[in-house]
Amino acid sequence: MSRIISALLLAVAAVTAHAEEPLQLVDNVPDRHVVVKGDTLWDISGKFLKEPWRWPEIWRLNKEQIKNPHLIYPGDIVLLDMSDGHPRLRIGKPVRSGTEKVSPKVYNEPLAEEIPSIPPNIIEPFISQPLIVDEDELKDAPRIVDTPESRVVAGNGDEIFVLGLNAPNDRWFIYRPGVALKDPTTKEVLGYEAAYLGTAIVRQPGEVALMEVLTAREEILKGNLLLPAEDPGLLAYVPHRLEQDVSGQVASIYGGVGTGGKNSVVAINRGKDSGLERGHVLGLFTKRVSVYQDKDGKNQTVALPEQRYGLVFIFRTFDRVSYGLVMEASRPLTIGDVVHNP
Repeated sequence: MSRIISALLLAVAAVTAHAEEPLQLVDNVPDRHVVVKGDTLWDISGKFLKEPWRWPEIWRLNKEQIKNPHLIYPGDIVLLDMSDGHPRLRIGKPVRSGTEKVSPKVYNEPLAEEIPSIPPNIIEPFISQPLIVDEDELKDAPRIVDTPESRVVAGNGDEIFVLGLNAPNDRWFIYRPGVALKDPTTKEVLGYEAAYLGTAIVRQPGEVALMEVLTAREEILKGNLLLPAEDPGLLAYVPHRLEQDVSGQVASIYGGVGTGGKNSVVAINRGKDSGLERGHVLGLFTKRVSVYQDKDGKNQTVALPEQRYGLVFIFRTFDRVSYGLVMEASRPLTIGDVVHNP
C-alpha cells in the first residue's frame, strides 16, 4: 500500500494564514515524537502547540487537504522543522547506522491503521446518532408493529416486524422520538433529538418486513421508529479554525445530565446555517452574573467578563444544531455556557 502521507510533505499552503496570531509552541518543545498506537492527531499536535486545534497550520495543509487529510501511522517519526523560521511538522524515518549489518529478512506484519484526529471510541457511537429531526419528519417513518411471540421488549439477536420500510437499505437504526431541543436563551425549538436505541438488519423484506436486532443500546419496543443507517466516516475529522465569527451556547449535554466535563458530548445551538462544519473548534466560556449592593444598599446585577475554560471539537452538524466533543475543560460545564471562536 503506497504511503499517502507523501502528499502531506508536498503541502505548500502558507503557514502565515493568520500572521497576526503566530503559532505558539509549548515550553520545552521536543524536536521529535515517535507515533505509537493510541496517539491522536490532537495529542500529537498538543506535544508541540499550545493551541492544538491549529493542527493544519503547523502541517501547512490547504483547505482541500483539511477536507481529505492524509493521516499518519504508528512508527512514523514526527519532526519539528524550524529551518525557515516558522514551525513545521514533517514525517521522518529511522536512519540505519553505518555499522549495522544488513541481511535479507522476511517481514510479516499487519497493515497499520491510520492515526485518528480525536479518540474514536468516544465519538463513534454519536457519528450517526443522536439525530436531529423536524417535528413531522418521523411521522411517516417505518415502525415496529410486533415481535415474535408478542414479547414486550426486544434485544440483541431478537426478531422484529416492521411496517413501511420505504428504502432498499439492509441496515436501519432504531429510534425513539425524543424531546424538543430548545435554544437556552430564546427557548425556540431547534429540532427534536431522536434517541438512538439500536441497529437492525432486514432478514425478509415485504409490506411487513422481518428484521433482526443487531445491537440494542436500550430496550426496543413496539412503536419505535426506524431510519436508514448512515456511516459518514470517522478518521477525516481534522481540527481547524473558523474563518468567520460564531457565537452560541451549549443547548444540552447528551444523556440528559445537568453538568459535563472533558469527553462529554454537547449540543450547540449553532449549525450549518452559521457556517459550522465538522472539525471546527470552539472555545467554552463562562457566562456568569454577580449580584452586589450599590451605594444605596440596593441589589444590582452585573455581567462578569467571560473566561475561557475549555474547548469543544465539532464532529456532527445539522442546520441549526451541532454536536461536539469536549476536549478540554478546567471546570464543570453547564447548559447555557457560551461558545465562540477560541
